Amino acid sequence: MALWNEKPTSAPAGPSVPASALAPERSPPERVASDPGLAVSPRRPTPKTAVEGGESVIAANLSIEGKIEGSGNVRMAGRFKGDVRIDGNFTMDSGAHLTGQVLAGIVVVGGELQGNIESAKRVDVLEGGVIVGDVKAGSITVAAGSRMRGHVEFGWDDEKGKVKGLVNGS
Repeated sequence: MALWNEKPTSAPAGPSVPASALAPERSPPERVASDPGLAVSPRRPTPKTAVEGGESVIAANLSIEGKIEGSGNVRMAGRFKGDVRIDGNFTMDSGAHLTGQVLAGIVVVGGELQGNIESAKRVDVLEGGVIVGDVKAGSITVAAGSRMRGHVEFGWDDEKGKVKGLVNGS
């Protein structure tokens, strides 16, 4: 006996049941797209980790005071007062402002940083970027139109005080 093929009969005394309530629930047909980017996923994707390229964002209209610690990438477009210590990359967009120390793998400064950058693998100062503080990095790239006031050390091995790439100090 299939309920969806039966014709409604006169309702017995009591509350009436709409015919749609008797029909079995069916899920909508899956949409098939020729482009995998257009396919509809039934579940929400999980957040990406730092290894997969995910990042946390401090939006342009936010002002935050505190500290940022952990692993992952951070992009800042707003204002932040405090230290940033992450096992990942730190990017300051144009118009961003940070007062504090930065310890991260790769640091990109497009806004204004008032503080030191410590032990970064690489520092990129973009056009319009400003650093007021010391920078210690494996390498540094400075774009025309950027500004800096402070002491810079790059290309040195911290432990031996020798230039990277030289063998036995020669």
